Amino acid sequence: MIKPTPNPPTHLFTVNPHQDTEALLINASETLSSLNAMTCNLAFDLDTSQRAIMLGIQQMAELGQLLVDRALEQISPSSAA
Repeated sequence: MIKPTPNPPTHLFTVNPHQDTEALLINASETLSSLNAMTCNLAFDLDTSQRAIMLGIQQMAELGQLLVDRALEQISPSSAA
């Protein structure tokens, strides 16, 4: 039996495969910046043990932000200055 239509994609979100590297890194940087702000704000609404976990997540987001920002500087030094 041949199906008239192919199976739908198994993932909900996709990234445009034709998007350039700089645009992808800029969007990743903005996403990480938002995550950093949200986790930092939420951390102070939590008790001590949960706050430590949230601040650990916030620190990982900040490290990811630094890596993405450095990659952006390497591919486009003039726009990152």
